[in-house]
Amino acid sequence: MSIEAKASGDAPEYLLYCFAQSGNAYKAALLMETVGIQRGRKLWQPRFVDFFNGETRTPEYRAINVMGEVPVLEFGGQRLTQSGVILETLASRLDAYGAASDAERAEVLRWLLFDNHKFTSYTATYRFLRAFASSPDPTVVQFFRARCEGAWSVLNAQLAGRSFVVGDHATIADFSLAGYVFFDDEIGVHWRKEYPHIHAWTERMRALPGWKHPYDLMPGHPLNKPAVPA
Repeated sequence: MSIEAKASGDAPEYLLYCFAQSGNAYKAALLMETVGIQRGRKLWQPRFVDFFNGETRTPEYRAINVMGEVPVLEFGGQRLTQSGVILETLASRLDAYGAASDAERAEVLRWLLFDNHKFTSYTATYRFLRAFASSPDPTVVQFFRARCEGAWSVLNAQLAGRSFVVGDHATIADFSLAGYVFFDDEIGVHWRKEYPHIHAWTERMRALPGWKHPYDLMPGHPLNKPAVPA
């Protein structure tokens, strides 16, 4: 029996520090929302982080997460940071979207590391420069666009002939890599035309129970004030 099945009461067990524009927070929020819908209960609640007005740089927030980042997940007296760690922990605790074997677990980890090091890293930075930064250097923007295209091409190739990133079922690797792909208008990419296998995969992710766009799932959209560089 999973920990969730043993939990008493109806109050959500998980508190997620997040804001609507954060694809990294979205990874955890979407997983918990999906599992919650399947199980007929609310698993989590958001704690809005006012990133664009500097909350993550305050001493109070640094006492919560010395790295000054979201997401942060609190549950049962524990506090976790870093999306990959959070996803792995949730998969184990909820008995959902984990690997089906040791070999598959290694593959899931491989794609989590690729996502954190390249796919999300480049995509999130590029999207921030395009959508939120004030007068970014065009040379820097173009540099990150090229890096993004390389990472997008890798994922597009991996998804050729596959329903999901690792095999025929969704895992935390899919939730991790999906963190920023639904901000396609802000990124300036047309998945259907340019990366058709990624597009088909995003449609399969949209079909998961409880799927919501990050702007509908987490608080903070639209921004109340003009964004400033973090």
